[in-house]
Amino acid sequence: MHSSLTGILLGAAAILCLSSTPCHSQNIGGGGVVSLDSCRAMAVRNNKQMRIASERVKAAGYQKKEAFAAYLPAIDFSGGYTYNQKNISVFDSDQFLPIKTFDGNGYAFNMVTGPDGVPIKGPDGQYIPKEVAWLPKDALSYDIHNVFFGAVTLTQPVYMGGKIVAMNKITQYAEELARSLHASGAEDVIYAVDAAYWEVVSLQAKKQLATSYVALLDTLHRQVKAMVDVGVATKADQLSVDVKLNSANVDLTKVENGLVLCRMALAQLCGLPVNTEMTLADENTPSVDMSPVATSYNMNDVYASRHDLHALELGRKITYQQGKVALSSMLPNLAVVGAYSFSNPNMFDGFEKRFSGAFSIGAVLKIPIWHWGGNYNKYRAAKTQTTIMDLQIEDAKELINLQVSQAAFKTNEALKTYIATRSNIASADENLRSAQLAFKEGVATSDNVMEAQTAWLKAHSENVDAEIDVNLCRVYLSKVLGNMDYNYETKE
Repeated sequence: MHSSLTGILLGAAAILCLSSTPCHSQNIGGGGVVSLDSCRAMAVRNNKQMRIASERVKAAGYQKKEAFAAYLPAIDFSGGYTYNQKNISVFDSDQFLPIKTFDGNGYAFNMVTGPDGVPIKGPDGQYIPKEVAWLPKDALSYDIHNVFFGAVTLTQPVYMGGKIVAMNKITQYAEELARSLHASGAEDVIYAVDAAYWEVVSLQAKKQLATSYVALLDTLHRQVKAMVDVGVATKADQLSVDVKLNSANVDLTKVENGLVLCRMALAQLCGLPVNTEMTLADENTPSVDMSPVATSYNMNDVYASRHDLHALELGRKITYQQGKVALSSMLPNLAVVGAYSFSNPNMFDGFEKRFSGAFSIGAVLKIPIWHWGGNYNKYRAAKTQTTIMDLQIEDAKELINLQVSQAAFKTNEALKTYIATRSNIASADENLRSAQLAFKEGVATSDNVMEAQTAWLKAHSENVDAEIDVNLCRVYLSKVLGNMDYNYETKE
């Protein structure tokens, strides 16, 4: 009996205290009475994973703005400097160009002739002109040792195969996905806080029960000792009560230790130092919602409220748009390009060693022709991912159906159990009163009283467990139905 009572008092506490995770710490100013809503708000505000999820929402918003910028013209500047070892020259030497003259009939070369009037050929076999134009090599040599250049370009996409539209939709869905994951994470944090909160309430109630149980045994111990002194009870009766009293004190110590550990776990979940003194609002008077629970629900409404399912649906939309991005690699791309290019030296008006430039405008068209099926297989792979997401959504809906049915059933069973334990309390109280009265009148033994006390402790302990179970089942039901209040960022 002793080992079973210890399990009743400590079973859930050990699990909770071992599974708690560290959170952001802050002080609430010396403790005080803290409500469940306040614990939820602190946990959502201070939890590191929630803060990471908030930053991911911001990052998704920035990526959405980045994708929208692809619709607008891009303006860029590029420039550079080049040092060249040698200058550039059009000719390798001075040039002598024959000149034509007008002879009354037309233009003709004026050649050197012999005495017979026939033009004379030079050593190279070419006729020798009388007049030439001299083009010196230096006149067509240019200094390009130091060249500076630059360009300001404007690029306006016209048609990119639908990629820009698809990327904008992807980033829009990604932002919604980040918000859904943030909300789903908040629900998980709230559920963990509720479990820790009600575990503290449960152990506080069990501590009070254990204290009352010790007081009952202590009273019985004094009564039996007095009976031993007058010779109406044996030493064995006293030793039996002593053993029971010592065991009850050990159980009380264990409950007190478990309560301290669970308070630490709750403070840690709330983002407070583990030694923060907190008095929970429900410690002395835990409230139980006795309203009936529906056994059937409109699952379409549940699907619309579930953030995790909404996240999967957004993931499906993202993979669909990724298919369009893959398809764009097989379609023509067209862009208009404008530029202002300049350099020093420049050759717009001869060769000048100063900056000068000019505008230009054009279009760029890219048409994919053949890539050995690479782009097409990329598109098929993206379509496969969409099919996978469809199957995951169907599977998630089946699991949600099961969750809702089980949560509603467990909540109804918890309510029935709570009502039964309340009836058991009345019976256990009356049984203990009758046993104590019979013992005083000498018609019952100390063992009978201890059995009644044990039954009294068990009945009250089961009632506490039932109270906590009802509250946790209702929280879980609201979680699986998707109607849990998770927006605690601005609450105090």
